Amino acid sequence: MRIMKLRSGRRQARQESVTDGLKAQLAELSARVMDTEERTGVLVPPSSPKSGLNLNKRSQAIRMSLRGEQAEKIAASLNLPQREVELLLKVYSRVVYSSSEINS
Repeated sequence: MRIMKLRSGRRQARQESVTDGLKAQLAELSARVMDTEERTGVLVPPSSPKSGLNLNKRSQAIRMSLRGEQAEKIAASLNLPQREVELLLKVYSRVVYSSSEINS
């Protein structure tokens, strides 16, 4: 029984030592996180993703549309989201329509 108590005591002492070390590391990390948060202040939001629809691709999409190609085919050939192409063509048609009304 004495030997088992002795072994148990040693095991418990090692576990307490490991636990104390982990607590110290946790406290250090917590302090570092707080310090970092204080230095950064307010987080800067990430920049918005750029559209794949640059000026050259816009021009190509409009030309393809004027030749009678559908938005789905334009999007596939220019490697663009179909919804972006549809929006571009819709805006373009509104602009053309409104400018033709002004000139009339």
